[in-house]
Amino acid sequence: MTHRIPRGARVLAASLGAGVIVPFAVAAAPAVATTPTVSCTSDKAGLATKLQKDITAALASRQGTVAVGLYDRATKTTCTLRGSTAFDSASVVKVTVLATLLWDAKKHNRYLTDRETTLATAMITKSDNDATTSLWRQLGVTKVKGFLTAAGMTQTVPGANGYWGLTQITVRDEQKLLALVTAKNSVLSDNSRAYILKLMGKVISSQRWGTPAGAPSSVAVHVKNGWLSRSTHGWRVHSIGTFNGGGHDYMISVLTHGNSTMDYGVATIQGVAKAIHKDLVPVTTSAQRYTPTSTPSEAFPAVPPRG
Repeated sequence: MTHRIPRGARVLAASLGAGVIVPFAVAAAPAVATTPTVSCTSDKAGLATKLQKDITAALASRQGTVAVGLYDRATKTTCTLRGSTAFDSASVVKVTVLATLLWDAKKHNRYLTDRETTLATAMITKSDNDATTSLWRQLGVTKVKGFLTAAGMTQTVPGANGYWGLTQITVRDEQKLLALVTAKNSVLSDNSRAYILKLMGKVISSQRWGTPAGAPSSVAVHVKNGWLSRSTHGWRVHSIGTFNGGGHDYMISVLTHGNSTMDYGVATIQGVAKAIHKDLVPVTTSAQRYTPTSTPSEAFPAVPPRG
């Protein structure tokens, strides 16, 4: 018996039951993977196009994986790149820890204790890891998850076994967190939001790098950074910040991994930040701009010794 094989098909001879010959079509060549592009929208004419162009240019020669989030309430401007890509949080998660602490205190109608205030201040302004570990243990993963649910941060996964530095975060969720911190809502009280911003505005000088780079003097800056080196994905270097002034109210999250060094990741983030600030709040060349530290540093978070 002769089997007719469709033209262009290859034949696989296999012993299936009574020696049936099975034809199968040649698989199409896989499509070339496309690099995600920055997507921007804005109520202000021309702004989205300019931001998309300038952020893309800032990243054109940079290695590693970079995720970017921008939202400006004044112009309803949004930019996103790899919004749902997951990264190890490093110390950026400390803002979530503080928000959880305040959210839980509000639920129980109480103020923070002197001990909690001391730990929270050290955790945010100095990125103190021991303070963070104390608060993480006090809260427990169940309360952290409770806050994440209330905040709608569905893509954030707390680090297991006490390793808060390995919490999985995304730009989308970090932007949600910053949105809660910077506008009235039912999750965080006004006093809680003001407290978080107060501490993020008092970060020590050696940790004032990242998203504030290029911010004009007319804009108030609140920042939290993080970095971590592991055997896979090289250096993770992250920066989240909120900015208010010059007729704008905006927040920026830049998450990166695959950096060869910490300084390389810092430079990538600051290139993106400078482009965003320049486009949102143009100033004359004589205006004094925020100058990031030339010696960036960050406390190394708690992670397993290997991996």
